[in-house]
Amino acid sequence: MKIHLIIPARYKSTRLPAKPLLNIHGKPMILWTAQKALQASFADTVCVATDDDRIYEVVKNANIPVIMTADNHPSGTDRLAQVAQLLAFDDDDIVINMQGDEPLVPVVLLEQVMQLLVDNPDCAMATLCEPISSHEEFHRSSVVKVVKDNAGRALYFSRVSIPHDRDAQADSLPQHAYRHLGLYAYRVRMLKAFTGWEQGVLEKLESLEQLRVLENGERIAIAVAKTTLPAGVDTQDDLERLNAMSLDELLSY
Repeated sequence: MKIHLIIPARYKSTRLPAKPLLNIHGKPMILWTAQKALQASFADTVCVATDDDRIYEVVKNANIPVIMTADNHPSGTDRLAQVAQLLAFDDDDIVINMQGDEPLVPVVLLEQVMQLLVDNPDCAMATLCEPISSHEEFHRSSVVKVVKDNAGRALYFSRVSIPHDRDAQADSLPQHAYRHLGLYAYRVRMLKAFTGWEQGVLEKLESLEQLRVLENGERIAIAVAKTTLPAGVDTQDDLERLNAMSLDELLSY
């Protein structure tokens, strides 16, 4: 079994066009992310997967492995499935999805999600979460919530506030309120099956691709992250926040 760390990076972004190529301290964001991925000593493969020639050239010129993929994938998981096919990964291999717009992801979390899948052979996928600490965050639709069973398997993901405590005060948080983190590990056999599954009703309603996995009867292992996942880059304000940090602070993550 081999471990492949893949970074999907597409050019189009509704809120921040050309996001992977925007500079953080004079260096394109995708290179920050890729260079962080290269620190993951447990990975047998590190590769950027893009649908854009401009991103491809920037990564290639930095001597970082990169592969071109189709530009019509409905999700990042579909893009990873194409990479697994193009590079002929074995069915038992594990692919880790490292988001291209999260250049500060601690390597310990990449290793944690990988190990979680290794330790749960009955699961096709693994991911992480962290406790929600504020009422405002719990009710924000951009924050994906997750509920899990006693064995550490995801039961459901949603943009609405779950679980719901019918007896709680309006401004209180229920027990076991968790925010889902967008770090994934997949078995290659599941990735190959994923592209053959139609988008389900729940996936379309919530716009959450991981629900396609649950809708097709596969299990997702989930655990609380060992450390905090720094915020990624979704908006211009996020980009400015990273550029306002010192270079030493950025490199410390």
